This record gives sequence, structure tokens and C-alpha cells, in this order.
Amino acid sequence: MANNELTVAILGPGGVGGLLAALLSRAGHRVICLAGEETADTLRTNGIRIHSARYGDFTAPVEADTELREPVDACLITVKATTLDAALTRVPAKTLGDGLLVPFLNGVEHPTHLRAHYAPTQVAPTIIRVESTRVAPGEIEHGSPFAEIDLTGDPVPRERLDALATALNAAGPKTQVLPDETAALWAKMTFLAPLALLTTRYGLPLGDVRTRHREELTALLEETAAVSRSYGGPSDAAGALARYDTFPPQTKSSMQRDAEAGRPLELDAIGGALLRAAERQGIAVPVTARLVRELEAPSTN
Repeated sequence: MANNELTVAILGPGGVGGLLAALLSRAGHRVICLAGEETADTLRTNGIRIHSARYGDFTAPVEADTELREPVDACLITVKATTLDAALTRVPAKTLGDGLLVPFLNGVEHPTHLRAHYAPTQVAPTIIRVESTRVAPGEIEHGSPFAEIDLTGDPVPRERLDALATALNAAGPKTQVLPDETAALWAKMTFLAPLALLTTRYGLPLGDVRTRHREELTALLEETAAVSRSYGGPSDAAGALARYDTFPPQTKSSMQRDAEAGRPLELDAIGGALLRAAERQGIAVPVTARLVRELEAPSTN
């Protein structure tokens, strides 16, 4: 990443990946989207159209293919956890070369999984805070007034993270490099898991959850914070609740939107991972366990 202009692959140009692909392309970087043949054809022909109050309405040209065929500076993984293994067949380790592999995935278990297939010093787990939806192939609606990215990766050379952060910052999303990968991933988990589990379980936006199910939300935040604390992550349940109270009442989690659309849920990557982490530390999480059971039951999906 010595040059200012990067070559970046986007594995999964959906809501998040499509937004980042278009912003990076508009900033002058070469972008290669990796997707199925039909989507790849659409992107090659029409580019990616963005509708955003923050970044404006624009169309950005991108390259597209069904598989990575040359080394890149970075490959951003923006698929859901439910399709990760199938998607990774599009990114052969030998072809990637020494490029960074940057997963924008929910949960805390995926870095270990990826480092079993790619060089550990190339895997840079990343967190993004954004609401962005693919409404059609190559058409993205960015709904949130912000897009914020935290880059991490304990084994990754810091200068490589800084170079990518600089490119992302210049393209639009506010990006920072965080020094503690575990703490960063658990910071997201402690905020995401309660939101995802409760909004999906009850089919309600956050505003209704925090009023009608506030006691359950509080208990779930406390359980998640306890598990996070045991791994050296953040543990401010009260602070997380206060932050929830500032969000627009119509806020929905991505898991809830998947449930509404009949798509597979990232229940194992979020709720399942939280249960496994709690069990390893001997921490009781009864509210989490009940919600996961109920979401697994056909009657509640």
C-alpha cells in the first residue's frame, strides 16, 4: 500500500460492501467487486448507484468478477456470516498474495476461522457502524447519517492498517485504527447482540423494545457485559443502555431485517457465539440462552 491509489476487492457488494465500493471508486481507487455472475454483469455494465443524504446520489464505476484473479492491496469481506465459507471460494489464498483480508463480520469467532485459511498477519477484523441496504443489484440506499469504521488486527503491521484507514477516511467513512482486537470485537458484540436478539425475537423496532421490554433488555446487556469483561472487553451495561436510548425509535437490527425478508439469520454468529464464550468462562447467561432457543424454534422465526 505504498501508493495513494489502492486496488481493493469487495467480496459481497451488498448494503455495506456496495457503499464502500462506490465511495472508494469515487475517491480514485481501483475497485473489483466479487459476486455471482448475474450481479457481476450488472455491476460491470451499470456501476453502483448510491442514494445517501450524507454522501449524495451518484453512480461509481467498478470492475466485477466471480473470483479474485490477481493480487490486491486489500479484500473487504462484506458478506453475512451465514454465507462466509461459500463466499471465500471466490478469494483463493494464493491469488490474494500478501493483500489484507478485512472482514466486516458480526460476532467474535470469525478471525480465528479466517486465520486458519489465510496468513494471520493478513487478517484485519473490522467493525462498521452504518445502516445501508441493497435495494437491487448495484443500487444502495445509505440511511444512517454516519458511517464509522474501526480497523483492528493485532498481528497485522500497524502501517498497513494506517494506510487502509487513510484511504477509507478520505473516501468518506470516519475510520480509526484500534490497538486491541479483542476489545474492539467485544465492544461491538456487547452492543449488537442485545439489539439483534430482542428486535428479532419480538419483531419490533428498538423504540418499542426499549420501552415494552426494557427489563429484559437491561438483563441481556448485563449478561453480555459480564462475558465481555471476562475476555478483557468493555463492560458498561448502563452506558450501552443510555446509548440505545439516543437511537431513533424506528431503528431495526440487520438480523431483524433478515427475518422480515425470510433470509437466514446470523443467530449462531451472534447469539451462539455469545453462549459459547459464556460457557468457556463459566458465566450464566439465562436470558441470552432463552432468546436463542426461542429464535431457533420455528414458531418464533
